[in-house]
Amino acid sequence: MDTQLQVYNTLTRQKEVFKPINPPLVGMYVCGPTVYSDVHLGNCRTFVSFDLIYRYLQHLGYKVRYVRNITDAGHLEGDRDEGDDKFTKKAKLEQLEPMEIVQKYTLGFHDVMRLLNTLPPSIEPTATGHITEQIEMVKQILDSGFAYEVNGTVYFDVEKYAEANNYTILTNRQIEEMLANTRELGGQDEKKGRLDFALWIKAKPEHLMRWPSPWGWGFPGWHIECSAMSKKYLGDTFDIHGGGMDLAATHHTNEIAQSQACNHSQPANYWMHTNMLTVNGTRMSKSAGNGFLPGELFTGNHPLLNRAYSPMTVRFFMLQAHYRSTLDFSNEALEASDKGFKRLMNAVALLDKLKPAAVSEVDIAALKERAYAAMNDDFNSPVLIAELFEAVRIINSVYDGKLNLKQEDIDALVQLVNTFVFEVLGLNYDDQQSDDLGGLMDLLIQIRTEAKQNQDYATSDKIRMALDSLGIQLKDSKEGTTWTKA
Repeated sequence: MDTQLQVYNTLTRQKEVFKPINPPLVGMYVCGPTVYSDVHLGNCRTFVSFDLIYRYLQHLGYKVRYVRNITDAGHLEGDRDEGDDKFTKKAKLEQLEPMEIVQKYTLGFHDVMRLLNTLPPSIEPTATGHITEQIEMVKQILDSGFAYEVNGTVYFDVEKYAEANNYTILTNRQIEEMLANTRELGGQDEKKGRLDFALWIKAKPEHLMRWPSPWGWGFPGWHIECSAMSKKYLGDTFDIHGGGMDLAATHHTNEIAQSQACNHSQPANYWMHTNMLTVNGTRMSKSAGNGFLPGELFTGNHPLLNRAYSPMTVRFFMLQAHYRSTLDFSNEALEASDKGFKRLMNAVALLDKLKPAAVSEVDIAALKERAYAAMNDDFNSPVLIAELFEAVRIINSVYDGKLNLKQEDIDALVQLVNTFVFEVLGLNYDDQQSDDLGGLMDLLIQIRTEAKQNQDYATSDKIRMALDSLGIQLKDSKEGTTWTKA
């Protein structure tokens, strides 16, 4: 690949020229959802961001093996291996089998991803489907001397690992600081060190999800699943590992440690993290009462929302911020995105109506170069969208006869817009009734045309004004009448 794609690497805290291990194959692993509840918007933002990355890498010609796991076992309420198992707790609360909970929320997650027009990953493995691989990895870490077993639970020895390895390479934190901020060991605590984490957890008698292991009946720790599944499908070391920035300090830090202890190599060359969500400048959280579920955005059924917003408006809104930037939700921001999205798609609808001229008055090649430069700069979707709105200005000006383009430049503009709007950004016409609306508009335009031909201007004007009140604008020209949503 001859493109100079710059990717920000959390591991080195700088932009680097992206160089896959085995081009043109790119291995990408993204931590997927924990399916004991509805997918939240933070998940959606992460998966939309990596969908953009997936799409663009494919557009550049790479073959991408995109692995996104489903966490359906081994997730306790606390990152320090404390609290109840969330799947067991939810299953008891709803009087269902744990796998019924998994199925229910996995299907819901897929429905949301479909509405947001994300491409399915190449492989979507589950933690429960890879228990054997996780047990084998725990055995190898024990053999390496970086883990120990106590009463059927296996712990990773962080302080021993840190003697010869940089445990905090991903966050650049000091181990002494982490120890100071961690609770003292209680008399009943089995861990040798306060930072140690569980690779395999002994199951309590009431625990519903359990498997046999060399250490007795139990279930895997949260972190081991991603290391085991990424190793199986992408190898000991692969190209990109991604997720939300909230995963960096604990989950991804522990992933690196256990993978290094098992495989004696870094699991990924590039670590990429999406930033957090805020609402009106305040961090989004359930406890603050300002958290949104995707369905609430799509239906408007939330006290902080003025109205519903379509899935494509939400996707467009997310892509207007760089994936490493904070994304702030507000009604004003969503309204602006809704208008911007409609303006963009209205211009796209005019592409096949542009008339060529003898000369061109704008450089489409330069516009194309800037669009690629934006995406090559760490997938800078907001800058790309700004360039696409320059394309919108050109389209509208050519359509209105205020700007000239030769046929070859019109063709280049059509290809550019279609490539980046649909293929790269993953946008589409999300009006479920667009086909019916198009047919209805054709009929209304025909009735209005016949009314004008019969000099029935009252009916003609009535149709125009009625549509205008519904946000649909008609435009008459020598070639006929066209319509756009205002």
